[in-house]
Amino acid sequence: MAKRRHSWNNSIYERFMREGRGQGIGSGYKPWIYIQDFSSKGTVSRIKGRKSGRVHHLMSNQELAYFYILDWSDSVVDIREQYPLLDISCAKSIASQSGIKYPLDRVSGFPYILTCDFMITTIHGLKARTVKTSVELNNARTLEKLEIERRYWESKGIEWRIVTEKEISVNKSKIIEWLYSAEGFEIDEASPIAEAASMMVKMLSTCILSVNEVSQLVEEEFLLSEGTGLLLFKHLALNKLISFDMEVRLNLNARKVHIQV
Repeated sequence: MAKRRHSWNNSIYERFMREGRGQGIGSGYKPWIYIQDFSSKGTVSRIKGRKSGRVHHLMSNQELAYFYILDWSDSVVDIREQYPLLDISCAKSIASQSGIKYPLDRVSGFPYILTCDFMITTIHGLKARTVKTSVELNNARTLEKLEIERRYWESKGIEWRIVTEKEISVNKSKIIEWLYSAEGFEIDEASPIAEAASMMVKMLSTCILSVNEVSQLVEEEFLLSEGTGLLLFKHLALNKLISFDMEVRLNLNARKVHIQV
C-alpha cells in the first residue's frame, strides 16, 4: 500500500485547499491526492482520460481497471478520482454518533480528510464509488472508515457503493487499455487512410477473415506501413465505429470474432 511521505497537519490542509484540490469539474478538477504525495510503494498510474481530457491519478491496479471501464461507459459524463469528504464536521459527527474513532494524524492530531476513490457524474446523477479488494473488507478498521463514508454520502443524498474485483471485468479493462494506445491516431477524410478504414469496416462485418488478416490486406491494398492496419482497427473500435464482445478474450487470429458495425 502507498504511504504518505509527510505528516498531515493544518498547514498542509490549508495548502491543499488553496491549490483547489478536490474542487472543479471536467478538465478543471484537481484530485485531493496526487500520486507524488505518496512514496513509491504500491502500484500507481497517471492516465489521461478521454472524457475529462486531463490526467487522472490512480492508486492501484484495481482503480486503474475500474477507471478504464468508467471512461468507456456511454452513461458516464465525468470522473473525479480521489474525491474528498471535505465537510469535516459532518464526517466527525457521523463517526462520533457511530462509535467510531475518526482517523487523526499520529503526530499533529489533525483529522485526516477521507477520500472516495471515484465521484462519477452519470446521465442518471452523481454516484460515489470506493474500490476495495475482498480481502481488505476483512479488516475491522477499514470497515469502520467505510461506514463513515457510507453515512456521509447518504447524508448528502449521493448513492455510494463499494466495488471489489468481483464487479470489475479485468478482460474488458485490458482491452480498453489496449485500444487507448491508438489515442491520437487521426484519419484525414481526404486521404487514402479514410478509404482503408471504410474497406476494413466492410471486411470485418463479414466475419470471414480474422482481424490480423483484414489488417494485412488493408495495408497491402493501400500501401500502408506494417502495423498501420491494426492501429486502424484500434481507432475504429476506440471511437465505437465497430464493436465486439469485450467480456471475452479478443483473439486477433480467430475468424469467428463477431464484429458489429
